[in-house]
Amino acid sequence: MRPRKETLEVNFIDLYLCLVCGRGDEEDRLLLCDGCDDSYHTFCLIPPLQDVPKGDWRCPKCVAEECSKPREAFGFEQAVREYTLQSFGEMADHFKSDYFNMPVHMVPTELVEKEFWRLVSSIEEDVIVEYGADISSKEVGSGFPVRDGKRRLLGDEEEYANSGWNLNNMPVLEQSVLTHINVDISGMKVPWLYVGMCFSSFCWHIEDHWSYSINFLLGTECRRLRQKQLEAVMKKLAPELFDSQPDLLHQLVTIMNPNLLMEHGVPVYRTNQCAGEFVVTFPRAYHSGFNQGYNFAEAVNFCTADWLPMGRQCVAHYRRLHRYCVFSHEELLCKMAADPESLDVELAAAVFKEMGDMMDEETKLRQAIQEMGVLSSEQEVFELVPDDERQCHKCKTTCFLSALTCSCSPDRLVCLHHAADLCDCPLGNKCLRYRYDLEEFPSMLYGVKTRAQSYDTWAKRVTEALAADQKNKKDLIELKVLLEDAEDRKYPENALFRRLREMVKEAETCSSVAQLLLSRKQRHSRNRTKLTVDELKAFVDQLYRLPCIISQARQVKELLENVEDFHERAQAALSDEMPDSSKLQALLDLGSGLDVELPELPRLKQELQQARWLDEVRVTLAEPHRVTLELMKRLIDSGVGLAPHHAVEKAMAELQEILTVSERWEDKARACLQARPRHSMVTLESIVLEARNIPAYLPNILALREALQKAKEWTAKVEAIQSGSSYAYLEQLESLLARGRSIPVRLDPLAQVESQVAAARAWRERTARTFLKKNSTYTLLQVLSPRVDIGVYGNSKSKRKRVKELMEKERGGFDPDALSDLEESLEEVRDPSTVVAAFKAKEQKEVEAIHSLRAANLAKMAMADRIEEVKFCLCRKTASGFMLQCELCKDWFHGACVPLPKTGSQKKLGVGWQSNSKDSKFLCPLCQRSRRPRLETILSLLVSLQKLPVRLPEGEALQCLTERAMSWQDRARQALATEELSSALAKLSVLSQRMVEQAAREKTEKIINAELQKAAANPDLQGHIQTFQQSGFSRATSPRQSVDYDDEETDSDEDIRETYGYDMKDPGEVKPYLFCDEEIPVKSEEVVSHMWPAATPSFCAEHAYSSASKSCVQSEATFTAYLPVCFFFTRRFQGWILLTPSPNLKIFSLQT
Repeated sequence: MRPRKETLEVNFIDLYLCLVCGRGDEEDRLLLCDGCDDSYHTFCLIPPLQDVPKGDWRCPKCVAEECSKPREAFGFEQAVREYTLQSFGEMADHFKSDYFNMPVHMVPTELVEKEFWRLVSSIEEDVIVEYGADISSKEVGSGFPVRDGKRRLLGDEEEYANSGWNLNNMPVLEQSVLTHINVDISGMKVPWLYVGMCFSSFCWHIEDHWSYSINFLLGTECRRLRQKQLEAVMKKLAPELFDSQPDLLHQLVTIMNPNLLMEHGVPVYRTNQCAGEFVVTFPRAYHSGFNQGYNFAEAVNFCTADWLPMGRQCVAHYRRLHRYCVFSHEELLCKMAADPESLDVELAAAVFKEMGDMMDEETKLRQAIQEMGVLSSEQEVFELVPDDERQCHKCKTTCFLSALTCSCSPDRLVCLHHAADLCDCPLGNKCLRYRYDLEEFPSMLYGVKTRAQSYDTWAKRVTEALAADQKNKKDLIELKVLLEDAEDRKYPENALFRRLREMVKEAETCSSVAQLLLSRKQRHSRNRTKLTVDELKAFVDQLYRLPCIISQARQVKELLENVEDFHERAQAALSDEMPDSSKLQALLDLGSGLDVELPELPRLKQELQQARWLDEVRVTLAEPHRVTLELMKRLIDSGVGLAPHHAVEKAMAELQEILTVSERWEDKARACLQARPRHSMVTLESIVLEARNIPAYLPNILALREALQKAKEWTAKVEAIQSGSSYAYLEQLESLLARGRSIPVRLDPLAQVESQVAAARAWRERTARTFLKKNSTYTLLQVLSPRVDIGVYGNSKSKRKRVKELMEKERGGFDPDALSDLEESLEEVRDPSTVVAAFKAKEQKEVEAIHSLRAANLAKMAMADRIEEVKFCLCRKTASGFMLQCELCKDWFHGACVPLPKTGSQKKLGVGWQSNSKDSKFLCPLCQRSRRPRLETILSLLVSLQKLPVRLPEGEALQCLTERAMSWQDRARQALATEELSSALAKLSVLSQRMVEQAAREKTEKIINAELQKAAANPDLQGHIQTFQQSGFSRATSPRQSVDYDDEETDSDEDIRETYGYDMKDPGEVKPYLFCDEEIPVKSEEVVSHMWPAATPSFCAEHAYSSASKSCVQSEATFTAYLPVCFFFTRRFQGWILLTPSPNLKIFSLQT
């Protein structure tokens, strides 16, 4: 558009004249056409223009000429660039941010909407945006979860995949007509996706076949309009567009400002759709919209039963516009009519109505064809023909019921509405092709009608069942059958259907509740809430108001009658003066079985607790020996928690009184039992007599009574012992003493018994120190009694077991331990003569056993050829190494298994040569079990024993042992006093002395020579050698030293001092004394020794101990030598050990 402007040359102005008025004035209002250069005044145009338009302007002649030309359809250009969702979103956000010059999230929706309509109304401004529209979800995927087998659904996706709101499921739901179309129609049955940006829009349009549409997640502003008014207004405002393209509104290319539409009376509705929201458009509802920004939407179509008339009108509309159909509406109706049972009732009714209208129209069209003169007809299955081959040549409608063809052009066909437009051939050449014969329509219509009318029959039955009186009620099962029939036939969800469902549900609930009330298994459930009496009454009324029969109704009514009877009986029981526990328990059992919340049950339980408590108090007080303080306290405590009742309060007072008296006497008895000093028997007896009338079990009183009885018995027993003919054993007195001390009563003889027991124990301890070795495994009684374990070897446990077996074989004999087995009665105390006789019998058995053992052990040496099979020693192994023979049992023992014998000749320095005789005999540990004190010591112990007024088993054994020793001493003296034996011993003594002296001199000389040779090689000892050579065997005193032994059988220091005759009381006078561990006895005739092959080379003949020699009393001679070096004998190394040289020390002594 160009307004006329002034020019430099005035001659051209006259050329521009308005073609309407012919004048050239008012040049500022004169317009020049940009197409033909004709001029027009703005006010001469129709309609007149208020202002000079901006941009290009065309005159009405140019516009009419342009519009008369054939034009291409309007549309949008296809973009060249391809996007991903991410890249498109980035581009969209960048565009919106740059356009509004602010962040995307801060742009108001009102501002976007205002700017959009401004751009639409503006002619001179162009804004280009991109819109991803009509994208098939079948190709790129849906925004909803689908079961396409491409991936596994997780979590909530299963629920969404099955939901009816899933746009992939909605078109094919049972109530949707499109579910009867087998093919997937993209955009209608298959959702389309839309990816938009700011200002991208979809223009005014309606859906294909005027179907419903649903859109999800679209962030746009949509308009919903009424179609008839909109079409008329748009044709009025832009007639030239519709003249060239009548189906313009179906192309989605036309948009108009809603304000302009509203000015012409078109109602417009506006909505903002946000993410996660659905927008549904109804049939033939025009709608358009634009996007506020980057978003993602998905849309699909669906059709319900009410759409069928609209769909038929849409096909007629398409026929007028010569627009292609998406599917055949007639084919859809016939397909649904062919399977009426699969149709919803409402849909069947709609199909029945549409089928009737369609059949009427088809009948009229076929009659018109026949009247035109078309006689040829042929049936054809149109659904097998592709849609593009069965479209009307004139109106583009897809034919199904019938079509007209001509032999001149077999591929061309027309619908019966355009039969005259097929061709100019004679009618005889034309042929009517039909899908169904007119006679088939009634049967198809009957099936749909039956399906539609079945609902009326069902509704009548349901109405009668729900309105039946008490006598004509139907069973619940019949109502369920009606409901299931409605669900299977997919009857409409109307009020009657819902009422039937509610009644069936209510009846089932009542039946379940009734069954629960009557079921015994459910009565013990803790979490189930019971019905109250009022609720039970209401429930019974509800059961009889139901429009059906409940089988449990009669039983529930009986339950209500039982509840009412229970109520009457409970009121009578609660009004009793004295609660009866049996009566109350029976009512509680009855009430618990009713399975109803009864208000009387708590009171009955309370009364039952009171009755049971009173019964327990009554039974308890009837047996006083059961009424303990704890029981009374428990009864009182349990009674305190009971509800107030006059009988309970009376019983509580009686119990409290008994409890108070009992506690007072119990405290008094406890004080007497714990008193120090203790009370006498007279005082305690008076207390017991006073408390015997209390009707309760008093443990302290009973303990006091028992203590008094024990005191009397103990006193009587002590008096009987003291007045008896013989003394009691120590163990008996100790038992009496222990019992007397535990009695909480003052006992006068107790001090005397304690003194006697103390004196006896002191004597026994003194005797044990005299006889028992250190760490001895034997008891004093075992040591003093004859041996019973002769010939038994092994460890202590096996020996005890063996000894026990031997003693069981000889039960009739003497048992030393039996002396201490005292009984309670005094008559069973052994007589002293009996004890002595048993001791003598055991002595004889001991002697016989030792003789038998000696003979067996001596016989071992005769088995020299099989010596490796003979067992010796404590270890019971074969002979090896250095061995010793026991003087008593004659068995051989390994030097490593037994301690070596001790030879302790008393030697004193400074006295000169002395002669001292002493036999050194080896006894094995089994034969020498104890020490052997002097007879004078034993006699002293016996004298002390005679002063004790107590019998001891050890004392009696010591008396028998002493008598045995003295008897043996007398017999030995008599044997030694004979003349023959005396002369033989004198000769033997002289011979032995000579042999010992000779052997000692030779050995001493050898030792001295050997030591002198060693000392000559030592420069430090040169002076000593010279001194020794000068002094010879001169005697010199030197301090004596005590030697420690590395042997656990070594005697104590006291024993050593006593044995070797020196005392450590005066260290100044004691001389150091180095002695051999054992003296080496040498027999006058030969030295008997045994060196076994396994022995070490360090042993020599002088170390062997002769235990085979038999002698009584031998004369003893002692040889003493002084050497400049010291030797020490120890069993650890089994030989002589050379120590540091020291002159003038006594080294060893020899006995002969």
